[in-house]
This record gives sequence, structure tokens and C-alpha cells, in this order.
Amino acid sequence: MIKFLDLQKINLKHQKEIENALLATFRSGWYLLGDKVKFFEQQLASYCKVPHAIGVSNGLDALRLIFRAYIELGFMAPGDEVIVPANTYIASILAITDNKLVPVLVEPDLETYNIDLNKIEGKITPKTKAILLVHLYGSIVFSEEIKVLADQYNLKIIEDNAQAIGAVWNNSLSGSLGDAAGFSFYPGKNLGAIGDAGAVTCQDDDLAACIRTLANYGSQKKYINQYQGYNSRLDEIQAAVLSIKLRYLDEENNRRKEIAHRYITEITNTKIVLPHYKIQENSHVYHLFVIRTENRDALQKYLELNGIQTLIHYPIPPHQQQAYSDMNELHMPITEKIHNEVLSLPISPVMTEDEVSTVIHILNNF
Repeated sequence: MIKFLDLQKINLKHQKEIENALLATFRSGWYLLGDKVKFFEQQLASYCKVPHAIGVSNGLDALRLIFRAYIELGFMAPGDEVIVPANTYIASILAITDNKLVPVLVEPDLETYNIDLNKIEGKITPKTKAILLVHLYGSIVFSEEIKVLADQYNLKIIEDNAQAIGAVWNNSLSGSLGDAAGFSFYPGKNLGAIGDAGAVTCQDDDLAACIRTLANYGSQKKYINQYQGYNSRLDEIQAAVLSIKLRYLDEENNRRKEIAHRYITEITNTKIVLPHYKIQENSHVYHLFVIRTENRDALQKYLELNGIQTLIHYPIPPHQQQAYSDMNELHMPITEKIHNEVLSLPISPVMTEDEVSTVIHILNNF
């Protein structure tokens, strides 16, 4: 079986360094809000070339804290609107609604699967306060025009960077393009922890201080609480692991791009729609390699029978989920087409050339 993602093999590449870091953390006796978290935050801020990085407990909390901080700082209020792609993972929507903000869904571009930037302005109202740009599957979505639009309407640009760490747009890294960005370090991400972990990067000092305070029970000083906060702190063990793996991120992203290039150039089956790909650009780090076909279920079963594991990202769009029954009447034809047709192929920095060749051969014979 060619695994969709062999996490054990990925982490075993760094076994000795990770084991040493875990042992050192265990022996230190300090497990929260210590030097390892501070060091990783400095590494991440330096990598993304931003002033601030704040470690938090997961990617959902990263986004949730950004919106909450903007409310505490008076820029947003419950009932305000946030523009967001309709075909994102539900965490993007949860972060908005958890803060009693209103998600305004925008259809994606069928070629890139990212939000259609040309459709954003038509969704802006007097209550719009932010645009949440989701770099879906590892591909950056950004433009100079969207910056101008945000300035014109006094909107914040927030990046959902859960899937695109290391991707580049005009020499700037994802996580540095907007006002703030949320990261997920879920184990399967391009930069994955060995449990749940996340971070926020941002440009503004006050926003960073507010997020850091909110994540620690709303407290800057022990037992003194400025806000009704959360417990959302990155722990020392995860920070230690992430510090090691961050050093290898660019190398591992490059391997993902190599595999993607082989898929793009060697999969010739005309029943399969391949993702948009420009070999000269680094704007896609291929967290996922997503194809489309009207025969998705048959293709997935065929691949399984031939020893290839695949996943569907994602089978049900947010507006059709029971959790958002108030949105169930929305008709989003592009989003629905994507969710009915997409299939994610195996891609990871530990895939062998033989495994890639096997996937290509079997797909071409479908």
C-alpha cells in the first residue's frame, strides 16, 4: 500500500534530533511558556520576516484568537462580516462564528480552488471588517489589487495559512502578506508537530500583545485577568519538535514540488483534471495534490484496489453541514462541484520515485 501520508516515516527522518529534544525538555522540568516556545516563536517570526509570532495550541485557535483580539481592540464587533471562501475547511468558518461574526461566503476560482479575488468587492457591505484569505491546499491567494481594495474599504486581511507555510508571493512568504495569519502545525501539515499546535504571525504590536494575553487566560500577570481569555498555549514539547523540523521545511517543500511536477507532466489521463501549476513559481507548496474527476468515487475505489491510499478534502462544504443549517439553502455551484469531484493523491517528502511512478502509471490506466 502506498500511504496517503506516512507520518511515521516523515518523523523518523529526524528521529535522533527529536528524541534528544524531547529528552532535554523532559529533564528541564519546564513544560509551558518556557525557552523552547520563545525560541520557536523567534524562529518562525524570522522565517516569515514578520515582527511577531505567538505560539498557540492549534490552528483553529490561531484564527479564533485573531478575530477575538480585533474585537477586544475595538476594530470589530459581534455582527460584523468577514469575507471567506465558500470551499474552505470548516475551521475557517468556525473561527468567525465562534466570535459571533458573520461569514460571507465567496465562490472559488475553479482553476486554483482559492477564493475568486474578482468576486470579493461585490460582497463588501458597511458591516464588512475583514477578508479571510485561505491558502487552500498549499497555494497562495493574493494580489496587489486585494491590498488596494482592503485599504479602500478599511478592511483587515487575515491569512488562513494552515496549509501553505513556505509558499512565496513576490518574494514574500505566506504569513507575512496580510495584517495577521493563523498557522496549523497538525501532524500532517508540511510543518507538523507530534500533536496539536499552532501559531499566529502579525505586524501590529498591540494585536500581538492582545493575542498573547487572550491565549493565556486573558492574563499578562499571573492571577490578574485583563480579558475573559482562553487556555491556548503552545507547549514546550511541541515547540522543541517544531524548531527542529522548521530547519528542514524548505527542503521538504521542494521535494513536494518535485513530486507535483511529475504528476502534472506525466499524468495524461484526460478524465482527470490536474491542479493549476506554474513551474517557475514558488507560490504552491503542495500540502495536498488535488485532482478532480466526475468519476471520483469510482477512481478512489480503483486506486484503493491497486494499493494507493487517497483522501477527499473535503466531502461536504461548510454551507451544507448540519452545524450551519442556516446556510443550507445557499446555492454555491462552483464550491459544490469541487467538493463532489476532488480527490487528494499521496504526496509527501518521503515518497520514493518508484511510488510516484506507480501512482502515475495506475492513474493513466484508469
